[in-house]
Amino acid sequence: MRKYVIAALGGSIAGAVLATQLAGPLLAETAQKSQSSVYQQLDLFGDIFERIRSQYVEPVNSQKLIEAAINGMLSSLDPHSSYMDPKQWHAMQVQTKGEFGGLGIEVTQDQGFVKVVTPIDGTPAAKAGIKTGDFITKVDGKSLLGKTLDQAVEMMRGPVGSDVTLTIVRKGEKEPFDVKLTRDTIRMKAAHGKLIGHTAVLRLTVFNEQTYSDMMDGLKEAEKQAGGLKNIDGVVLDLRNNPGGLLTQAIKVADAFLNKGEIVSTRGRQPQDDERFNATPGDVIDGKPIVVLINGGSASASEIVTGALKDHHRAIVVGTKSFGKGSVQTLIPLKGDGAMRLTTARYYTPSGRSIQALGIQPDIVVPQPPTPPKGTDKAKPEQKPTFEADLPGILKNDSITEAEKKQLSDEAKAAEEEAKLRDTDFQLAYAIDLLNGMNVLKKDKGQ
Repeated sequence: MRKYVIAALGGSIAGAVLATQLAGPLLAETAQKSQSSVYQQLDLFGDIFERIRSQYVEPVNSQKLIEAAINGMLSSLDPHSSYMDPKQWHAMQVQTKGEFGGLGIEVTQDQGFVKVVTPIDGTPAAKAGIKTGDFITKVDGKSLLGKTLDQAVEMMRGPVGSDVTLTIVRKGEKEPFDVKLTRDTIRMKAAHGKLIGHTAVLRLTVFNEQTYSDMMDGLKEAEKQAGGLKNIDGVVLDLRNNPGGLLTQAIKVADAFLNKGEIVSTRGRQPQDDERFNATPGDVIDGKPIVVLINGGSASASEIVTGALKDHHRAIVVGTKSFGKGSVQTLIPLKGDGAMRLTTARYYTPSGRSIQALGIQPDIVVPQPPTPPKGTDKAKPEQKPTFEADLPGILKNDSITEAEKKQLSDEAKAAEEEAKLRDTDFQLAYAIDLLNGMNVLKKDKGQ
């Protein structure tokens, strides 16, 4: 038996040596063939390019032809990789700084058409009623079918003050319809803060270079209105219809509410390209409860913040499922003053989960009720009921002071104002109600 074992072992070793001796030349030959194939394809590209230049029915612009080829190569990878000519690259740099010209629509490509990810608050698109999920099929009567995303965006751009007509296909509408918009300079304040009752509402519209500082300014404003952080019960972080933006800003926003732990990790093609970003000590609201609001227009950087706060059980997530963009794009300047937007990594939430094409599911699903169509009658308000206090000749309450009466009156007025919010923004009203309930429980437990 021992001989058979040794023989078999010896045979294995000999086989391994033989395989090693043969593998080197075979691998080299395969690599050489692969490289040769690449050169043949490049020769084919050059041949086609020259034939187009010399034989196409009309003279062609060589630069535009090459740029179209480059863009075709990049856009074949995924919807977020593309080539930017010098003009587009400049526009991208301006946009990340928080000011740009256009309509104010964040778009992606779907089924060959341009799909609206979100209209940006306060812009011509938002004012004209463009909605998340709308398809833009034509610009000024010209079809977008077959156009790249950058080409479609370029068609929507133009001088400030000029008009453009978009043809919209919307779910629930039988026929496409036209929307006329006037282009404007989009000056975006990336974040706003306000106080509703005892809740600080921080609305983040985009992640550009000003997002973190604008958010902190908004929080300080809410604190000022409340008379200090001690009078604030919690924070609603409103990320609805926030299309994302800079990864660095998403990390800073999440870090503001976390004391420790991973915020996000990115994993590229090579292991050495992997990165992890961790929170630093310090919570700007001293551990007060947070509700994060999301919907189908919350994408990319918004999902990074939501995923970090959700996985660390730092916030309750309310709303509807997010967009599901879990990839990272790197902007690479190129010769000739253009640039390439290339998908270089996927990002993962602290639990190690990729949300690519899945999105983040809220802890509590709360759809936004549709707005009644214009011209329809709203339900008549309920008749005001009669209370004991309205009756003539009632017994007076002699166990309550005037100061206590005023406090109760003020609290009732505040509650009525918050209730009105349900008619205009049901999701936000729900988030505030949730925080109020959490605060009541906290007080009941003597915390």
